[in-house]
Amino acid sequence: MPRPNGYSINSAPSDDSEGDEPLIETDAVPPQCCSARFNLAVLMSLGFSVVYALRVNLSVAMVAMVNTTDPTPVDNRSIFHACPLLPGRENTSNTFQQPERTPQYLWDSETQGWLLGAFFFGYLITQIPGGYLAGHYGGRVFLGLGVLITAALTLLTPLAAQFGSYWLFALRALEGFGEGVTFPAMMAMWARWAPPLERSRLISLSGSGANFGAFLALPLTSYICQTLGWPAVFYIFGAAGCVWSLFWFILVSDDPQTHRRISKEERDYIINTIGSQGTGHGWSVPVLPMMLSVPLWAIIITQMCSNWAYYTLLTSLPTYMNDILHFDLQSNGFLSALPYLGGWLFTVLSGAIADSLIERNVFSITIVRKLFTLTGMLLPAVFLVAVGYSGCSHILTVTFLTLSTTTGGASGAGVFINQIDIAPRYAGFLLGITNTFGTMPGVVAPIATGYFTEDHTLEGWRKVFWVAAGINIGGALFFAIFGSGKIQPWADTEEQRAEAEKNTNRSNSECQQQHATVT
Repeated sequence: MPRPNGYSINSAPSDDSEGDEPLIETDAVPPQCCSARFNLAVLMSLGFSVVYALRVNLSVAMVAMVNTTDPTPVDNRSIFHACPLLPGRENTSNTFQQPERTPQYLWDSETQGWLLGAFFFGYLITQIPGGYLAGHYGGRVFLGLGVLITAALTLLTPLAAQFGSYWLFALRALEGFGEGVTFPAMMAMWARWAPPLERSRLISLSGSGANFGAFLALPLTSYICQTLGWPAVFYIFGAAGCVWSLFWFILVSDDPQTHRRISKEERDYIINTIGSQGTGHGWSVPVLPMMLSVPLWAIIITQMCSNWAYYTLLTSLPTYMNDILHFDLQSNGFLSALPYLGGWLFTVLSGAIADSLIERNVFSITIVRKLFTLTGMLLPAVFLVAVGYSGCSHILTVTFLTLSTTTGGASGAGVFINQIDIAPRYAGFLLGITNTFGTMPGVVAPIATGYFTEDHTLEGWRKVFWVAAGINIGGALFFAIFGSGKIQPWADTEEQRAEAEKNTNRSNSECQQQHATVT
């Protein structure tokens, strides 16, 4: 179906396109509602909700697991700078009543920081291998097994804690090892499932499950801790992950061609729009060109910078709510979760807007990715700094934290899906690479936070927020300069290279004929 502006339904849009007409006819696109690709996005989103629930539940449960936030007495300077206790809590300690025989442990703030960061030690290891194998074989098995393994190990958390902090550290690292394949597998699947003009909304909807999972898990963890005791948290969330895995393996296929319930119209639409880029990349990958690719390094560095702030809040926000603002556990969980509700809504909305801008030729893919990255990193940085100067005002603190995480959702339609723009066939492998680097802040940020806040002062937390904001701004500017939305030459398939060579030869032949006619 050719278009006057040179596009067809069978080809991906060029990054350099201009014009006001939509890239494809609206009536040529099978509806998304209840389609196989939309159902896949919803199921993925639920899966990542479970994944992030399994990841963050320890952040809140930690408040219930320890006998006191820090067994080492604080000095007078710390007490002087801390916020006053809320009315009704003046004569209470940091501990609270749990069901009888619920164990608690004497872990200082440094031990807590290491336990919160333990997950990421394992998470780092399987990102690249998971992305490589998912890109070759397909992502269904890897994503499903990643969630299942993590959920099954979560069931063992109370037992590991009983054995000691070293055992719990090892278990959390193993959970990260299992979960490390999930995001690369997701991207590998969308390389085969997402039409180019729907990438932003489908991938953003899938990834938004991370924020939604954090939103649900934080208050639920608080409630479960107070009513059933903290061990029940890990039993309930672990069981939920196992149930989700069962549905995943029954309902999902690696690509449209092997899906049993997809319509022929939708199958043909997906296959034709993605073309040869929707195939597996084989065993060999262009490692050296990837290592020298400036747009890829722009993604790597920007994700590292963005994740520093994200993981700082994800792992340490409940501690801030408890140590500084003195919210009780139930309020702590709800208020810690509120920012992620905004982030979830903003991520989904940003994906839809980004696709609309690209489809209607308002901006090129490169401009759209940079625009949403800048929005999703600069605004959160401003609000993070504001948190540091909100003092003991609960309303201002919660407001600025919510705005920071909410506006950060815009980057979901920016740098976080940019791998599939520059190299669709290798998207899973590239996400494994970028997420490996992007996970490093998950290891370092909680430890750095523990170091800055060992005295439990507002000044220490202000340093935490300033560092996160500064890193965010640096990453945003780096991507604005070096980021790209164009498919890189090393990512072309053999079919595309042959077609390009054929077009070049044809152009040269036409030029020679014109020259001969003139002479």
